[in-house]
Amino acid sequence: MKQLYLVQHGKATSETENPARPLTDEGRSEVQQVAAVVARPNLKVSTIYHSGKFRARETAELFARALGVASVQEIEGLSPMDDPTRAKALIEQAEHPVMLVGHLPHLSKLASALIGMDREIVQFQMGGVVALVQEEAGWQVAWMLTPDVVKHLGLM
Repeated sequence: MKQLYLVQHGKATSETENPARPLTDEGRSEVQQVAAVVARPNLKVSTIYHSGKFRARETAELFARALGVASVQEIEGLSPMDDPTRAKALIEQAEHPVMLVGHLPHLSKLASALIGMDREIVQFQMGGVVALVQEEAGWQVAWMLTPDVVKHLGLM
């Protein structure tokens, strides 16, 4: 059974505030909280891939720190308007669970493509994680954790 974790980057500054678009303090805090909760059941990820955009790299590094993942890599094909076919090929080749940190609408299109739907199937939230598993019947959503759920349930 393959496992995949899709993460939308945390809240970032506007382009007018800072063209590099780093995470805001709130975005950084929310990502750290979600990552800490995700790490509790000893979730294992071999590699965390990100789009290379500053906000995605920061988010990937925060998850890597919480999960104890040594390999954080920038790859092409995870930018907002990229075709999900490239990321789908990477996922299919992966032998171990991976995490992809990216952007909308790409992540939404990727999740839908994996599940076999031609409409949006998952509503992503900045700083949130969507876990998918691939079984004999194909890919399906296993669970989802967002900063709002973490706050609502008092998990942090």
